[in-house]
Amino acid sequence: MTVELFIPCFIDQLYPQTAFNTIKILEKAGCKVVYNTEQTCCGQPAYNAGFWEEAKVVGGKFLNDFSETNYIVSPSASCTGMVKNSFNDLFTNTAVHNKCRAIQSNIHELSDFLVNIIKKDYFGAELEGKAVYHDSCAGLRECNIKAEPRQLLSKVHGLELVEMKDTDVCCGFGGTFAVKFDGISSAMAEQKVNNALEMSADYIISTDSSCLLNLQSYIDRHDLKIKTMHIADVLTHGWGNA
Repeated sequence: MTVELFIPCFIDQLYPQTAFNTIKILEKAGCKVVYNTEQTCCGQPAYNAGFWEEAKVVGGKFLNDFSETNYIVSPSASCTGMVKNSFNDLFTNTAVHNKCRAIQSNIHELSDFLVNIIKKDYFGAELEGKAVYHDSCAGLRECNIKAEPRQLLSKVHGLELVEMKDTDVCCGFGGTFAVKFDGISSAMAEQKVNNALEMSADYIISTDSSCLLNLQSYIDRHDLKIKTMHIADVLTHGWGNA
């Protein structure tokens, strides 16, 4: 199976190893991974800020950068949700309406693709410790992902997965929300981290690096003994021990 890889700008600029680990997982699952180096942003920052015409230009480039025939996989529920849902506002009844619909049908967040499309949930990962999973707003509400990451994490050797209180409550990032409303955002991050610490968790795991950046920033500021990890990084952890 040929898979086209969509790496959001957030991961490209700040967490490139997560991108490389996504490739490792897909290749271990038997996929041929294709990466178009011309790809850029899906247009979500402009869209969320209300600049829909600008978002339409960036989103139009996205539609040109990917094909209508292959699965498109991304290690970001947020950007996947943008394409799957918000592209309706930008491209419905336009010249690229049909291409947009085809790409919307083909794009999947990583855990969704692994569990629901290629039906694989074991990759031989090892990670010692206790973890909680944070349901990102986009993952849960835009991509309908809940059981899939938990199924994958349950197969990681040495990892004890426990449920924290209010796991489906926002972490406070929300894109530009964290910039415009820094105080509220920090308080929400504090609540999320405290809920994880109540479970004596060593790790907070999620599908979205943006959420994890917000939480890790709070953790670092307060020198707390907990760490955030993207699910792609967890699923490739410990392969050298096999």
